Amino acid sequence: AAATTAGLFKPEEGPAYADTIMGILSANPADLDDRFLLVEHRDGGMAAMQWFYDYCVANNYVKRAQLDRNPRFDSHGLTVTINLAKPEFKNMKKAAAGNAVAGGYPKCTICHENEGFAGRDKRTLRTLPVTLGGESWFWQFSPYGYFDQHGICVNTDHTPMHVDRDTFGHLLDFVDRFPGYFLGCNAALPRIGGSVLAHDHYQGGGELLPMHKAATWAAFTLADYPDAVVEILDWPGTAVRVVSKNRQSIIDVSDIIREAWVGYDDAANGIASHDADGNRQSALSPSAIITERGYEMSLIFRNNAISDEYPEGIFHAHPEYWPVKQEPIGLIEAQGLFILPGRLVDQLGIVEEALAEGRDLPDEVSEFSLEWGELAETLAGNRDREAIHQAVRDELGSVCYRILGNTAVFKQKATTQTFLESLGFAAR
Repeated sequence: AAATTAGLFKPEEGPAYADTIMGILSANPADLDDRFLLVEHRDGGMAAMQWFYDYCVANNYVKRAQLDRNPRFDSHGLTVTINLAKPEFKNMKKAAAGNAVAGGYPKCTICHENEGFAGRDKRTLRTLPVTLGGESWFWQFSPYGYFDQHGICVNTDHTPMHVDRDTFGHLLDFVDRFPGYFLGCNAALPRIGGSVLAHDHYQGGGELLPMHKAATWAAFTLADYPDAVVEILDWPGTAVRVVSKNRQSIIDVSDIIREAWVGYDDAANGIASHDADGNRQSALSPSAIITERGYEMSLIFRNNAISDEYPEGIFHAHPEYWPVKQEPIGLIEAQGLFILPGRLVDQLGIVEEALAEGRDLPDEVSEFSLEWGELAETLAGNRDREAIHQAVRDELGSVCYRILGNTAVFKQKATTQTFLESLGFAAR
């Protein structure tokens, strides 16, 4: 601030100057790797990750203060955040365009060549080498994380996103080394996955998400794998959880479910594994953690089919909820942590003010007519501002819960059970 006041540079140039200065002050990547390994050897993987995270906050790559400013609350069994820094991408084409790098170097925003790269203001970016399945990957923290120690694990080779049998082993390799983290993978298809589909990567961090803690609706076993249990989750989306202390059983059972799902057709329930042109529409999003029960591999069933009624996706947030959330539902939100657009702070402030003053819904926020009607019914004339604010938060949680219901490929838990039973699973 003092430098801009003195006229040394314009305010909008501040971040670039800060990146340059902190990049010079930041440790050499090789030295940082050595330090990480020393801490890991002495105190374990989780302590080393905490040290690395604190370093990335200290050198200003991770904007922790920005994360702490984001409104965050729990509602309807979900965690809802309003991200004040993240731009809103309402469709995957726009998101993908935002993650492309003109000129071809680096090939995308998550390539390893971005580490310390001045051309992308990544001078302070530092990464950590990780071996998954005998392959070279690396970990980096997200500058504007959605939760504690949020980061991505990226294939060192620029290769497209995919989920196959090896994916499950990769996720387990990571949580074996960092047992307090979760690591998961977006569905490798547009509209239901991440915005960077051209480069294979996983997402995770040091905070368990609501779906990891979801209750069990019913449990099943497969005769060939008696040491593994598959639980249908009591969750608005369609998800199961494979639990075992035997990592090979986790991999085998997860892959049995994956292979069956990506080829599954069910006209009665509107599920087609491929579109009319033969393009695959079904995919699985896995997410691994370690608990006292052993390994837990959550599997989220996704499908990106479209229709005339739902051109953005049949199993996407339906249009009546777009004022709250129109962006695709990726891995993090499918697990119950919603990232809502920053515009909602002002828009819902207008809604709250109108409710407090007993006015009609203002024209500038007329798109919130659904939420307005439900809030009016809930409040029943109550104009207490704190009650209104809490009602708005409850309404946001309710909408997010319904959006997850939109993404569910099986609308009834019994249909998920029928699918598992068709693979030979029996109720436990």
